[in-house]
Amino acid sequence: MEEEAEEEPGLGRSAAPKDFHFYHMDLYDSEDRLQLFPGDSSRIRREVTQAEDDRELGDEFVDEHRLGTLGYPSYGMRRRDPGREQRDWGEAAEAEDLGYGGGQGPLDQCQDLREAYRYTHGRASEEYECYVIPEEEDEEEPADVFCITCKTPVRTVEKDFDTHKEHEVTPINKALEHAKDEIHKNMCKLEQQIIEMENFASHLEEVFITVEENFGRQEQNFECHYNGILETLAQKYEEKIQALGEKKREKLEALYGQLVSCGENLDACRELMETVEEMCHEEKVEFLKDAVAMTDRLGKFLKTKTDVELSAQPEFEDQTLDFSDVEQLMDAINTIPAPSAPVINPQAPNSATGSSVRVCWSLYSDDTVESYLLSYRPVQDSSSGKDEAEFTMTVKETYCSVTNLEPNTQYEFWVIAQNRTGPSPCSEHAVYMTAPSPPSIKTEAIRSCEEAALICWESGNLNPVDSYTVELIQAETPEASGVTESVVGIPTCESLIQLQPRHSYTIYVRALNVGGTSARSEPATVHTTGSYFQLNKDTCHPWLTISEDGFTVVRSEKKSFRRELPPSKTQFTRCVAVMGNLIPVRGRHYWEVEVAEHMDYTVGVVCEDVPKQEDLGANSLSWCMRHTFVSKRHQYEFLHNRTTPDIRITVAPRKIGVLLDYENSKLSFFNVDIAQHLYTFSCQLHQLVHPCFSLEKSGCLKIYNGISMPKHVTFF
Repeated sequence: MEEEAEEEPGLGRSAAPKDFHFYHMDLYDSEDRLQLFPGDSSRIRREVTQAEDDRELGDEFVDEHRLGTLGYPSYGMRRRDPGREQRDWGEAAEAEDLGYGGGQGPLDQCQDLREAYRYTHGRASEEYECYVIPEEEDEEEPADVFCITCKTPVRTVEKDFDTHKEHEVTPINKALEHAKDEIHKNMCKLEQQIIEMENFASHLEEVFITVEENFGRQEQNFECHYNGILETLAQKYEEKIQALGEKKREKLEALYGQLVSCGENLDACRELMETVEEMCHEEKVEFLKDAVAMTDRLGKFLKTKTDVELSAQPEFEDQTLDFSDVEQLMDAINTIPAPSAPVINPQAPNSATGSSVRVCWSLYSDDTVESYLLSYRPVQDSSSGKDEAEFTMTVKETYCSVTNLEPNTQYEFWVIAQNRTGPSPCSEHAVYMTAPSPPSIKTEAIRSCEEAALICWESGNLNPVDSYTVELIQAETPEASGVTESVVGIPTCESLIQLQPRHSYTIYVRALNVGGTSARSEPATVHTTGSYFQLNKDTCHPWLTISEDGFTVVRSEKKSFRRELPPSKTQFTRCVAVMGNLIPVRGRHYWEVEVAEHMDYTVGVVCEDVPKQEDLGANSLSWCMRHTFVSKRHQYEFLHNRTTPDIRITVAPRKIGVLLDYENSKLSFFNVDIAQHLYTFSCQLHQLVHPCFSLEKSGCLKIYNGISMPKHVTFF
């Protein structure tokens, strides 16, 4: 479709732009079409509609016979057939030859309509009969509001329709920030939940390991004891069997000896009986001879004592088995040894709060422990000389969080393990420390300018801490987004912090030690719209009074008595003046002073070590503007080192603007009410200077600081 168009009679050769699309002609309204046949327009429209219906039913090309009957070409995407076109043109020529040349026959209508179509609706391509129209940019207007009811972004024009007409909407940027804040809050909650679950999982893991180790030791203990019992029983069995064998052998040997002796006696008796019987059959003479000898023999035999008692009884003696040692072993199965001394761990970083500390310990042996006795007490102060109270608590795990402690305080801990057998020796003592108390920001001492702020605070702890951290949150930043910036490792109770101009900050301070970080201090607000300072009461002349807000200086008549004041390095004693504490930043500082028209005053800047026994402007360390009202006339002097230029001021200022410009080494004075420049000192400020205010007579002046520079001052 993007190929070059075929050259037709009366048409130039051109290519369709690549960013164009081809559409069916029926996309246009019927009024936009060329009315070639006014009388038959309705009929042709009906036929075209019918052709479109046929195409929708699946006919890729319209029936040529029906279109030929109409003399109306298809307006769809039909591949061209050059042969067919030649036939169409030939048929048209034959029709002319037959006398139809001036009429509107079907072929003539087809040709005329094709030519009109080509001229009015684009150029044909080589492959397709079609026309081109520019692609319409259908870029919807982006959503710029958010429907809170439907919770979907919509366009401003849509909110007036019925769908969102009564719904509450908000700007899309505000809704985006709100969604981000909600997501951040949920993420913070999720992170906290993850931390809690991780801690719980760690606790479960410790318990799991402890249970596994204890049961493992129990199994080893049982196996050892049962093996000992089996060995003891086997030994006793061998001993008893051996003893029974000895006794059996002794009895059998004794009985066998008696049996042999008895047999010998029986044999002797039989022999004598036989001999006597033989004698009885002998002759008398022989019988008598043998009888005497036999009588002696029988007498001797009968005199021999024959043992007819059993040397060993046949009854089996009851062998009593002594199993007392086995019983002891059996009892020892349930008896475990007392544990050895635990080893208390050193304090881990960030393991404490201001009122609690987490203590951990461990065992280096395979002891079975049922509980631990954790004891602690505050570390004794050698200067106090009194013993601190001890506290003991029973715990099951090898860690414990001890609460209700004093902040920033060292505690001494030791542990004893125990089981049913008894307690272990005491562990070594370890010193743990609680986190500090939150510091207290001295809001009245805060000084700031457009680029920085000087923050001072009190530690709030009796014992020293390791360092401090200052946290900054821009007022324009949502609270859920957290801390904008942190300044860490501050060793003292003040810090000069670089800030962005024309912003408001909420400031917190934390204290740190080996135990952990304290809670946040109470917040303080700092604005970087201008230079903000307080009056230094230590430099204030006794005749002056500073208001509670610290920005109004009053000299009353009753205090204007004359008396000599002792010299001082910090307090003004000659000039009735007071200094301000300007932040030590070499930039541009601006403040204003409201004065009465007929009041004698002096305003300017002085070095910190300016002589307090001299008037302002009387030395090289002070630059000031002095006003005196004498004989109903205003006199103005711009004094430095006792010199002043000859300047006349026609409009007495009611509010004086002072611009201290370190970068350009200038000090300028302005009449604020009429935006008039009064005078500028060109001075080399090698030292830091501070604002100074003086009242020569009774009256008051009011100081305005922390304000933006007016335009006439900014471009000066």
